[in-house]
Amino acid sequence: MKKLFFTFLFILTFTFQAITQNVWENSNSEVHPFLYRMAQKGFIEYNDLIKPINRTSVLNALNSLKPKDSTLSVLEKKELTFYLQEYIRPSKEQISLFKKDQNKRWRAAAIVANDFEFYIDPLLSINNFSGTNKNIRQFSNGFELWGSAGKNKNLGYQVYYRDYTETGTVNNNFREESSTPGNILIGAKSDNKINYSDIRANINYSFKKGNISFGKDNIEWGYGENSNIVLSNKAPSYPYIRLDYKPFKWLDFNYTHAWLNSNIADSSLSYFTNTGRIDNDFRLVFVQKYLATHSIEVEAMKGLNIAIGESIIYSDKMDPGFLIPINLFKFYDNNRSNYLIEAGSNGQYFLSASSKNQIKNTHLYSTLFIDEIKVNAIFNKTESRNQLGFNIGGSITDVFIPYLSLGAEYTRVNPFVYSNLIPAQTYTSYNYSLGDWMKNNFDRAIIFAKYTPIAKLKLIARYQKIRKGGAGTIYQQYAVQPQPSFLFDYIKTRTDIFLQARYEYINNIYLNGSLTLMQTKLANGNVIKDNTYQLGISVGLP
Repeated sequence: MKKLFFTFLFILTFTFQAITQNVWENSNSEVHPFLYRMAQKGFIEYNDLIKPINRTSVLNALNSLKPKDSTLSVLEKKELTFYLQEYIRPSKEQISLFKKDQNKRWRAAAIVANDFEFYIDPLLSINNFSGTNKNIRQFSNGFELWGSAGKNKNLGYQVYYRDYTETGTVNNNFREESSTPGNILIGAKSDNKINYSDIRANINYSFKKGNISFGKDNIEWGYGENSNIVLSNKAPSYPYIRLDYKPFKWLDFNYTHAWLNSNIADSSLSYFTNTGRIDNDFRLVFVQKYLATHSIEVEAMKGLNIAIGESIIYSDKMDPGFLIPINLFKFYDNNRSNYLIEAGSNGQYFLSASSKNQIKNTHLYSTLFIDEIKVNAIFNKTESRNQLGFNIGGSITDVFIPYLSLGAEYTRVNPFVYSNLIPAQTYTSYNYSLGDWMKNNFDRAIIFAKYTPIAKLKLIARYQKIRKGGAGTIYQQYAVQPQPSFLFDYIKTRTDIFLQARYEYINNIYLNGSLTLMQTKLANGNVIKDNTYQLGISVGLP
């Protein structure tokens, strides 16, 4: 079945006329906030509901700004020129090593030919984290390479590898409850040193109205200032198949099937090897875990986009039904499991609405994530099962002074969202949440300001307040009526002030610093203060 599926996809892609290169752009790139703001002002159309976004889309958006040169500020023109250096393909064939290309963008190595491109750059960083009970030095190194092949540059490829070493008070878990991506430790964790790595890779093929990608990365879905409640980048990257199809200018379809990590041993498949290396040599096999998701986004009118999607976490063995991009996952799962909850999977529905520049210079958005809901008892306090999350937020740019953006957001995730009675079907990978990093039974209010005083210097100030309740038990989730109330088993209220400055000195070289002032008031009344200071330099984005 798997062979038939991949053969079908291979044949399908080559039946379409290939016209564009498809290489994913790093979701942390500063070009995204720049284009986000340009769309917010109504200068361009830029679809950033799902990330990562391919470099062709980024270049097309940048190119669409060039005819609007007279409407851009001096600072915006400088940034536009700077970003174009990164994405415009050199027009002449060349082989270069440690020199600038035609666009004056320094590269470690580049090969540009008529039907082939290859680029490689180093990745290096030095960061220091200090403050309350912490002093951590972080060093990373690696490389990223990417390119394209084919007459129409329709075949794209990329590899990103970065190895991290941290020394000092590494047992301080100050990044656990934050949007910082999780990691998989290499070897055992010591008291003063840890090592982990990040690897992403993709092979992508573009056709006339879409593309197919086979890769390893994070898929992010939705809008959120400090996380996404549907799909975020908190969990370590995972392998996936991704299909993007745009049959009309106003309609986008996305499908992803991902291979996750359950971190649960499969005792039926694990076995003793008796190789003699050590006593009780053991082969450990984990329970297989998968994610399938698809969504449709419609441009209802200029500036207003509505999206609806569905996802399902299933386990044990791969099911061909979830490899059908247009299948109705939840209904299919009900049938295949004979409508038995113990044999079924963990399904979700989600919605998004986004309004850009319908109110001048303003982006308004909201997301609804439905893990479980009893439709006929939504307002029944005894029988309701409203296990859902939502956010609502917005920002306005060019407030008082040019390039100043102010915004606010509220997020609430009800008890038991992301959880499931089958441990291998929780909404996690490597035990990290696929959705919001605060998991469930919490709410968060944010106000923020973003300002660019000079080209390439990004300043962020953010205040957030979080209220957090307990995770509860499976018995409470499935058997107790009425269900425990929001913020039951109250744990804490947390407030933090976050200040950050990041300057892209030249393409792909960043100077950055941040300050976090955090105060947590526990349920027993105790107050804990935790401050973090970060300073570093990076070649390449994390």
